[in-house]
Amino acid sequence: MVAGNGATVEKLMKDEIFKKFNEKYPNVKLTYVSGVSTEIVAKVKAQKNAPQIDLTIIEGGEQEKGRQEGLWETISGTEIPNVKNVPQDLKVTDDSGVVVNFTPMGISYNSELVKEKSLPVPKSWNDLTKPEVKGNITMTDVASNFGRSTMIMLAYANGGSEKSIEPGFEKLATLAGYMPTFAKSAAQLQQNLQNKSAAYTTWTMARSLTQKEAGVPLEFVFPEEGGNIVPNIATLVKGAKHPQAAKAFVDFLLTDEVQTMYATKLYYNPATSVKLPDDVAKTLEFDRSKVVNFDYDIISKETSAWLDRFNKEIAPKTGK
Repeated sequence: MVAGNGATVEKLMKDEIFKKFNEKYPNVKLTYVSGVSTEIVAKVKAQKNAPQIDLTIIEGGEQEKGRQEGLWETISGTEIPNVKNVPQDLKVTDDSGVVVNFTPMGISYNSELVKEKSLPVPKSWNDLTKPEVKGNITMTDVASNFGRSTMIMLAYANGGSEKSIEPGFEKLATLAGYMPTFAKSAAQLQQNLQNKSAAYTTWTMARSLTQKEAGVPLEFVFPEEGGNIVPNIATLVKGAKHPQAAKAFVDFLLTDEVQTMYATKLYYNPATSVKLPDDVAKTLEFDRSKVVNFDYDIISKETSAWLDRFNKEIAPKTGK
């Protein structure tokens, strides 16, 4: 049993990746459980004594929470040979998982609206706090990875970091006053961009490009201060019933064929150095030297305190 994100990710898994895997391993019966990463980790934790799920594909922050709870098996390069094709800079703590794809966080803007309203084209995280952006931004709160990453990057852009979050909260207080409310989900951000009630948002390049393909005139900016990447990590669940099939499946996700699918169909950057079609490779380009590597251990420990503070100090400022 494989657990991972729903929507387009689930569709690609069931329609293509599962079928290709079964051509190679016809005796393995695959089932897919979809959910957001937080739900999946909670499910694995609840089933700890009798795991139903064999492997998960979840975001970095949630994978780290699961690692701290002791939910994952160590990934071994001898048992999963394709792991050797994933570069060092994508390595997961204690080999408790392997990155299968990733996408950078940044700012997306509706190019038509920005032009129409003579709004600034963003270059920096701090551009979001310019007074002229007021009433034109949609963002999730810090319970979501999108909002949390934005707050951390606003801290970095103003001399702080995840270890020194104060500047992030200060900038977030300004941003709260620019919005009627914080969005609760990516679907809400999507809706606000589609119905033109917002011109800017903060989320991933993969989401931005998917929306652009669907006809929303979005442009993605990887800000000049850089940004974090959101890795999707495959993990083997400790004590799962089908460890060998799970290892074969993780190895399969790292084949050139699947890595190319992730890039061409979902706009995720591949985890291995697979040769992509030129137009896709160009679309997915961003300045890798400006990637900010978050300390997920610290983020994991601080998140609930940040959430409390956000709810007390920041959320009440919306629409003011």
